[in-house]
Amino acid sequence: MIHTITRNKPTKLFILLGCFFVANAIIAEVIGVKIFSLEKTIGIPPFNLNLFGNAFSFNLTAGVLLWPVVFIMTDIINEYYGMKGVRFLSYLAAALIGYTFLMFQGAISLSPADFWVANFTKNNVPNADHAYRVMLGQGSWIIIGSLSAFLLGQILDVAVFHRIKRATGEKAIWLRTTGSTLVSQLVDSFLVLFIAFYIGPRVSANQGEPWSLVLVLSICVGNYIYKFIVAIIMTPVIYWVHNAIEKYLGTELAASIKQDAMKH
Repeated sequence: MIHTITRNKPTKLFILLGCFFVANAIIAEVIGVKIFSLEKTIGIPPFNLNLFGNAFSFNLTAGVLLWPVVFIMTDIINEYYGMKGVRFLSYLAAALIGYTFLMFQGAISLSPADFWVANFTKNNVPNADHAYRVMLGQGSWIIIGSLSAFLLGQILDVAVFHRIKRATGEKAIWLRTTGSTLVSQLVDSFLVLFIAFYIGPRVSANQGEPWSLVLVLSICVGNYIYKFIVAIIMTPVIYWVHNAIEKYLGTELAASIKQDAMKH
């Protein structure tokens, strides 16, 4: 049975793309707790853009490094395996993300060994258990916001992709992939921050101080500007992946499964 699966090229490709998709989605959620300065990372002064009366520099969640990849992978999978393929992997990724954070909470609740707590003092970490809790113990509303944004973004990405492809056929790969990504990323960027930092803290007292509407909007716009630029830059990568898949499957088989994907 396993031998049969690994010899079937479309099935083997789906497993490969699916694993990469799910892995990137989970990693993006985990690393997203870090906020980094884009300007300092590339060695330029902060932009200090005036957005909604709030000075904005590109201080972004580390998750933005991978979310554009996730949405591009969505379009590649959509191209060859259709809506059902993307939805299956999206629901699987969301379930595994939830499972990941559930396991984090279980690990956080374990009583730490005394020697381990002070084991990293030479690395300026006086309490390893406290650091562990802070880094892995994301608030429930952050998780809710992130999962909601991810699923809604995936649904929109699939819908926009198929609408554009029905209008353009096999032409303009860049339009259906980049266009659907830009729409889904717009919703994803705004929804996650509104739920996690505007709504959540106002509903639950233990979620930290709520962000102002102006702050949420300015950071949302800044995040989307970054994702917009990355989506455009990644366009050649989309063509490279398409060419690699076409070469792997062969022209006739690739055309056949793409035609079948449009029916599902």
